[in-house]
Amino acid sequence: MILKAIILGIIEGLTEFLPISSTGHLIIANEYLDFTGDFANLFSIVIQSGAILAVIIFFREKIFPENLQRESLVKFYRLWSRVIVGIIPAGILGILFEDKIEALLFAPKPVAVALIVGAIGIIIVENKVISPTVEDELDMSYLDALIVGVFQTLALIPGMSRSASTIIGGRIKGFSRKVAAEFSFFLAIPTLLGASLVKLIKTDIQITANEYILLAVGTFVSFIVAYFVIAAFMNYIKKRDFKVFAYYRIVLGIILLIIL
Repeated sequence: MILKAIILGIIEGLTEFLPISSTGHLIIANEYLDFTGDFANLFSIVIQSGAILAVIIFFREKIFPENLQRESLVKFYRLWSRVIVGIIPAGILGILFEDKIEALLFAPKPVAVALIVGAIGIIIVENKVISPTVEDELDMSYLDALIVGVFQTLALIPGMSRSASTIIGGRIKGFSRKVAAEFSFFLAIPTLLGASLVKLIKTDIQITANEYILLAVGTFVSFIVAYFVIAAFMNYIKKRDFKVFAYYRIVLGIILLIIL
């Protein structure tokens, strides 16, 4: 079981912030690792906290105020007030429909379809000539943040990808690729931590000592892998677009539909 926890931690760290759907990959991996059931679902949610910690550490200079002077605190408020606005739509729909979505769509075939649909969305957006009007997170309006948040609700469908959904929304609103990616990361902090907390509160399964160890291992591995993936991804998008991730999604989706 430790090996499974390590493998799933690696998958979570690799996929959480790339526009290819971590949830979708974990559902597929769980199926083939024969790791299913209530604890497996809980595991997939909880280990996201390791990836979130990687975001917090990597972007710590933007996430936390530099000092207690007014200018620094204003920047802190402007960023996080927009993040809070951005998480409202997914928060509401997640609370209302999470259980139904999990029951109906947490399976390889719906994931395969969502991977392909999301890929088409990425390609359409990237084929548009977009002149960025938002070059910094602090330049976006509250309406911009809310619209990106509405796009984030698409990620409730496993396989769509929270990162892909928010990046598509950001690009449509004129965000540069850098800002679209970074704001997606910042939205992930309260979104995924909130999802983990709600899942822990709602779960009525008894977690054993060995299962706590599995959660710790998966979370730690996802943190390490995610940190290096974030660094590589931010360097990648300085010169390249997101189409390669779309092509990967299409290939994976087609393969899954063939073999399922």
